[in-house]
Amino acid sequence: MRLLLTLLLALPLHAALAQYPNRAVKLIVPFPPAGATDIVGRIVAQKLGERLGQSVVVENKPGAGGAIGSDLVAKSAPDGYTLLMATTSTHSIGPSLQKLPYDPIRDFAPITHVANVPNVLVVSPQLPVASVKELVAYAKARPGQLNYASSGIGTIVHLNAELFRMLTGVDMVHVPYKGTALAIPDVANGSIAMLFDSLASVQPHIRSGKVKPLALNAQQRSALLPEVPTFPEAGLAAFDRYTWFGMFAPAGTPKDIVARVQTDVVAALRAADLRERFASVGAEPVGSTPEQFVERILSDTARWAEVIRAANVKVQ
Repeated sequence: MRLLLTLLLALPLHAALAQYPNRAVKLIVPFPPAGATDIVGRIVAQKLGERLGQSVVVENKPGAGGAIGSDLVAKSAPDGYTLLMATTSTHSIGPSLQKLPYDPIRDFAPITHVANVPNVLVVSPQLPVASVKELVAYAKARPGQLNYASSGIGTIVHLNAELFRMLTGVDMVHVPYKGTALAIPDVANGSIAMLFDSLASVQPHIRSGKVKPLALNAQQRSALLPEVPTFPEAGLAAFDRYTWFGMFAPAGTPKDIVARVQTDVVAALRAADLRERFASVGAEPVGSTPEQFVERILSDTARWAEVIRAANVKVQ
């Protein structure tokens, strides 16, 4: 009798797994449209939908450095129909800056590390420098006179600049904006000296000549910017903090569903057309097991916590 009862109770779960997905899946992007997370998310959503046989609909839920959208997913039903495209800012930086409404590890079921996107150091075309070495020398000759933009206090854009300051010893003034897109015109006209931004977001402005690239943090040069050196090539070997993007489900999502989505995302990342689309925006496909992804999150959390402490970054 006990065995029969156990089997009967398990039937709804097995039925749900067998039918997944039988309706559209939501992919929450916790940042505004047109940013790097949104670009990566939409490319993956299309291919994932093809493999699942259902639409994967991207919904932007920006705010609080990605915390609003991430919290929405953490509190969603763990049925595989609400997923999250998160990034370094939401899961590896946020915990060291503020009290989050969610736990980045406990409240999510990690699915896979989707991609890495290099961050690029760009400067104003008005600035008379053509390399990282020249920028450092120019800034050191003018302590406190140059400034750098960010997309807000505590964002990865800000922390990249803080790490750069610590590694080079330059004295520059931070000017936070509500997004790097708002800062680009000021970099272009020379009122802002420099900015770190993701390659996916800044490459159109590089092509148009609005900003001038000096280096990017990646293991090798990008095919989009073959003439731009990596930071190790530019003399800063310790500057290797590219941005990761990954997919999550709410904690408690059945392992079979997590495995199904993980398998399909990794297969999509190997598809030639997706890799071409990623390459066109500077994204590098990864694909990983959930366990490998957690290791990356924890490693980055520890590394960024050191920068936040050393730079005394406080969210106001």
